[in-house]
Amino acid sequence: MDQAGKEKEALQLLAEADRKVRGSQSFFAGLFGGSSRIEEACDTYARAANMFKMAKNWSAAGNAFCQAARLHLQLQSKHDAATNFVDAGNAFKKADPQEAINCLIRAIEIYTDMGRFTIAAKHHVSIAEIYETELVDIEKAIAHYEQAADYYKGEESNSSANKCLLKVAAYAAQLEQYQKALEIYEQV
Repeated sequence: MDQAGKEKEALQLLAEADRKVRGSQSFFAGLFGGSSRIEEACDTYARAANMFKMAKNWSAAGNAFCQAARLHLQLQSKHDAATNFVDAGNAFKKADPQEAINCLIRAIEIYTDMGRFTIAAKHHVSIAEIYETELVDIEKAIAHYEQAADYYKGEESNSSANKCLLKVAAYAAQLEQYQKALEIYEQV
């Protein structure tokens, strides 16, 4: 199947998922298993997102993953929601770096709420890398590396924390914040 075919199939899946969501909101669906329709819609949005990925339509894939994530939040399925936000972030990385950051921040909020700080730290590193390479905002990159280091330290992942701190020190030196860089190098 070519890219246009995959995109067409993805659009059909989106329409199907939208119908399932609307159907779940009717009065009778509320009485007779509306949540199972929402679960089906989540799966359908994810399938559509994967089709969009195959068609290399990264924004549409990210949007579909976001739809699935929001529905998972309605169903109180936090882990699935966070996973979908991460998938959305990864898709958006190729099209819209700022939207990728927004999705990853939503995932981080869910993971920290669940006490999953190592995973949250990993996504802070991903955000820092986007700021480094795509958006070239070194101060924001530093802030996310520092947050990742804090989370890693809290989880006793000292080598990962030190990697993040070394990045902070290198950028601090670049920004002529020599005292900060020196303190970090001594600490590490």
